Amino acid sequence: MIRNYLKIAWRNLFRNKGFSITNILGLTIGITCTMLILLWVYDELTYDKFQKNYDNIYQVIANRDFNNQVFTDRSMVLPLASELEHSSPQIKHAVVTTYQQQRVLAHGEDKIKKEGYIVSDHFFDMFSWKFIKGSAATALKDPNSIVLSESAAKAFFGNEDPINKVIRFDNSQDVKVTAVVEDAPGNSTFRFDWITPFNYNDPDTKNAMGEWVNSSWNVFVQTVPNVDTSLLNKTITKVKRAHGKDEISTYFAFPMSHWHLYSDFDNGVNTGGMIEYVHLFSVIAIIILLIACINFMNLSTARSEKRAKEVGIRKTLGSNKKRLILQFFFESMILTLIAFVIAIIAVLLLLPSFNQLVDKHLSLNATQPLFWLSATVIILFTGLVAGSYPALYLSSFNPVKVLKGTLSSGKKTVMPRHILVVSQFVISILLISATIIVYQQIQHVKDRDMGYNPNNLVMIPSTPDTDKSYDVIKQELLSTGLISNVTRTSSPITEVWWNTGAPDYDGKPANSQIIMGGLAVDVDFTKTMGIKMLQGRDFSGTPADSTSMILNKAAVDAMKLKNPVGMQMRYGRNYTVIGVSDNVIMTSPFEPAYPMLMVYDGNGSSMNTLRLKDGVAPQKAMASIETIFKKYNPTVPFEYQFVDQEFQKKFLTEDLIGKLTNIFSGLAIFICCLGLAGLASFTIEKRIREIGVRKVLGASVQQLLLLISKEFLKLVTIAFVIAVPLTYWAMTNWLSKYDYRISISIWLFVLVGIAMFLLTLVVVCMNTIRVAMSNPVKSLRTE
Repeated sequence: MIRNYLKIAWRNLFRNKGFSITNILGLTIGITCTMLILLWVYDELTYDKFQKNYDNIYQVIANRDFNNQVFTDRSMVLPLASELEHSSPQIKHAVVTTYQQQRVLAHGEDKIKKEGYIVSDHFFDMFSWKFIKGSAATALKDPNSIVLSESAAKAFFGNEDPINKVIRFDNSQDVKVTAVVEDAPGNSTFRFDWITPFNYNDPDTKNAMGEWVNSSWNVFVQTVPNVDTSLLNKTITKVKRAHGKDEISTYFAFPMSHWHLYSDFDNGVNTGGMIEYVHLFSVIAIIILLIACINFMNLSTARSEKRAKEVGIRKTLGSNKKRLILQFFFESMILTLIAFVIAIIAVLLLLPSFNQLVDKHLSLNATQPLFWLSATVIILFTGLVAGSYPALYLSSFNPVKVLKGTLSSGKKTVMPRHILVVSQFVISILLISATIIVYQQIQHVKDRDMGYNPNNLVMIPSTPDTDKSYDVIKQELLSTGLISNVTRTSSPITEVWWNTGAPDYDGKPANSQIIMGGLAVDVDFTKTMGIKMLQGRDFSGTPADSTSMILNKAAVDAMKLKNPVGMQMRYGRNYTVIGVSDNVIMTSPFEPAYPMLMVYDGNGSSMNTLRLKDGVAPQKAMASIETIFKKYNPTVPFEYQFVDQEFQKKFLTEDLIGKLTNIFSGLAIFICCLGLAGLASFTIEKRIREIGVRKVLGASVQQLLLLISKEFLKLVTIAFVIAVPLTYWAMTNWLSKYDYRISISIWLFVLVGIAMFLLTLVVVCMNTIRVAMSNPVKSLRTE
């Protein structure tokens, strides 16, 4: 029996080539999109899961309350980890690390900038990495040791054994390679080329170990299994408050399972993060697959009259409803299986481009049981959903009515098909509108006034050699005639590396604590950056500037100062406020400006910033700049970043989501149009004699096009009425998470509605015009 079903299904596949190709194409696109999305979703959901202690690793985070506004901060003080490790039996290990940083590694003639972390003891006990050479137990015992990733080791030593080889680290110390580990996977929080331990004999590190106020490090704890997190949080807060005056902060352990997917906080409350996009694209995957299935249902039921006699004869010959249902399910399963095979080929061909788009290393691994489980689920889901309505509908035909030619094709048969078409249009309108709103929101933030001019602004990392020769370098840069201004800062203008408490001052309200960003700057800071001074002046380099301070407007507002210029501030020592600058967006462009204090530092920095003169060719300017920097800094590779390009990186996630939404929305709409074209074709085929009669009676081509299009335009109108409030509600909720956001315009929906009307007209008319312009004699000859 099954063999007979397969044979009939295969014959029907080739007998109705147009129907089969349309369905296979729709299903192939749907399955391909679904598989690509699921690969991305799986990679996101398995972030860090390769870590053996995944369930017991936490990052220490603080909720800092100032003026009833809670700021969630990951920066901790350096000595906190060692204190925590001895404070509670719940804590097995505590580790402190720097933020990821770039350093120059040199061996022989090779000088390469690589990214990595400086870490404390037990880093390799807490975090799991596969050691190719060396061991976790001895890798960081020597303060002058370094652990390399496999790719970094090959870059310096090729196929030689790197163990015990010496590398010059940032041109300041020699370190010995003690181990090599596999490269971190793409879905790892920690990605590095090198790891080196803290040197506790270093004077700066010694000073930091006694510092319980300024926070610049990450702290992680590994707990015993089944830890009581509420008790752990109390322990961490108690330890911190016992050593530092910090009544405004509440500390808590943030589990590794939340680091990537639930990284967003608003006023101290976890509000999600990437998990929202994981949910979004999971829903889009299901929607696209359902649209393809709806196409199958529509086209199958639309051509029901062609299958009616077959069903009638089979029932007359004794075939029951269950067997007919099984036969139609076999047909849908065969089409789905063919579409799945083509989709696998399409995924393999598209994966390199898709990986480049999403910046991942996704792969289709057919050796994993999960692959076959997912394949089975997709095939069964698609085949059963797509074939369900046609199987139930076609198998319910009354054989007597069919063979007498009195089978009704009225509202009862048309209504389900119309509901499915309306559903497709609702989804299409929703996806188009959402895509436009996402784009508008991103552009709205990109066009936001950042408080400085990022154009023609170049950042070049500082080194001890450039700091030593800074004044000479600055003079030579300005003398080229290509540079208008030069300054240097303790962090890039696009980031805040220094979080601190607000300074004390006379009249400061009791229990008023504010967390703000700190920035050490040199002469011409505001002039170079293009920042407007609202009151007072910029630093001029005079000796008095060493005890001077500039606040930004957000800091003045947070501290509730009326006339800040001239006020005395106590911040380690006494400072005088000499100016108030406009707000600068240095952190997330989607959030309000960060309160900032700026102090003068004319001895060293982390970043040199230059402004090119208007009209200067960047290539020419950078060639001259490189020559000057190499003259005074020959041991370090010359690197630079344009500030506007670095700023654009803040939109990577939003841009990616926008691109993915555009692509998958476009494909979903294409599937809808494919189904619409097929449905229009079958509708016209059923009414071909009616069209012939109307032409004989004098109907014009335009009247015939309007006649056929009217039915579909009515469905678009119904879909539009349903989709608009649904989209408005969904996108308003999405926009609510942004402090700086657009308002949704009603004209957006008007334009989308017009676009859908025009698209429907084009698709239907392209299928109708051939019949409308044909000779009516051909269609009426058999009558």
